[in-house]
Amino acid sequence: MQNIRIKRFLYLVRHRYMTINNVVVVIAALLAISWAWASVGVVQRNYSLQREVDDKKRQQQLVELEAENLAYEQKYYKSEEYKALEVRTRLGLVDKGEKVVILPPNSPAAELYDKQQDEKLTGKQVATEEQGELQEWLNFLFGGSGGGSKNTSS
Repeated sequence: MQNIRIKRFLYLVRHRYMTINNVVVVIAALLAISWAWASVGVVQRNYSLQREVDDKKRQQQLVELEAENLAYEQKYYKSEEYKALEVRTRLGLVDKGEKVVILPPNSPAAELYDKQQDEKLTGKQVATEEQGELQEWLNFLFGGSGGGSKNTSS
């Protein structure tokens, strides 16, 4: 009984569904699906390549801007204005009409000026006022050496 049903089912499938028209439709559907899948792959690849191109263009623009900036800096360093300013800064020279202010050695303004000069010469920052106040508080709380804030710079 079971064999007859299987044979009947296979006969119906073969004669009803396995016609030439149905086979052509299935093949056409498979071709359309494979074409659509390949198209999606190409679109995805093009998108990733376009992103790479855009990134490279941005990097190129950044490098061009950096080059322009360096060219402007180079022109500035070659200018007479920069040379005069640098000579005045390093040698302590003044222009006509300017006056030199000499501060007493122990005033806060003189210490600030000394720190600024040290920073310019060494390129390092010297201890700031807040660090001096912190040191004073630590000395007060933990019994360190008294005598006020003494910032020493070497």
